[in-house]
Amino acid sequence: MQGIGRPDLSWPCVNRGGRGSLIRLETVPVLDKELALSPKSARALTFWQARTGQIVTLIDPEDHYCRGRLTAMTDSGASVVLFAQLPGPVESPLQITVFQALPEKERFELVLQKLTELGVHRIVPFQSQRSTTLQERDALQRKSHRWPDVLLRAARQCRRAMIPELGPVTDWSQVMSEAKATQLALLLYEGKGQLGLARALKQTQPSSLSLIVGPEGGFSAIEVAAAEERGVVTVSLGPRILRTETAAIVAAGVCQALCGDLAE
Repeated sequence: MQGIGRPDLSWPCVNRGGRGSLIRLETVPVLDKELALSPKSARALTFWQARTGQIVTLIDPEDHYCRGRLTAMTDSGASVVLFAQLPGPVESPLQITVFQALPEKERFELVLQKLTELGVHRIVPFQSQRSTTLQERDALQRKSHRWPDVLLRAARQCRRAMIPELGPVTDWSQVMSEAKATQLALLLYEGKGQLGLARALKQTQPSSLSLIVGPEGGFSAIEVAAAEERGVVTVSLGPRILRTETAAIVAAGVCQALCGDLAE
């Protein structure tokens, strides 16, 4: 299905997100009638940590999105009763990957939650020259292990059909490799004379893109130069300096509004 999942690449994933979490029906359902799920769909339910009685979002063979209540879950399978067909897709046709320089404290959890609500497909934390490190973040109390659960709970809350993928904490070279696999790679940069984000999107109208978001201190000149050498486009979010978590959320929202499914 167009618009669901990342490009067919073997980037690492540390949660059970992505295409494997989609719950697909093999037949067009009849509302209010119990339907057995395929073994593959029953396995996807384990990614959602689903239980009998839980309401989930499913996709039928005609690419319609439905809501249903699980009536049974066993080791051999599962069944569901569909009670509503949604008016349109809940997964965006725009495949967004956000590379987020590690912020301090709990800000990354906020980023994970809000980017899930905005329909982002993949989120990858990374260490830049001016960001904190995973070791520094977890020195007093290890919290990074909670990140997959934050994504799961946010995906349930906003009725996503897919849990966003979470990449492992990575370095700058890996960010550059992954970002260039999308149709458009954008680096948020507050330098003077930068192309505005909206204008960059309107010029390209991408179906997949990467947003690279820096730490509170911004990117170093070396990092910006290295990105531009790789064909990454530096863009601005406007005249005000935003916190790193605000920048990630605003940029994803603008991308969805101009090229995705937000406020259509």
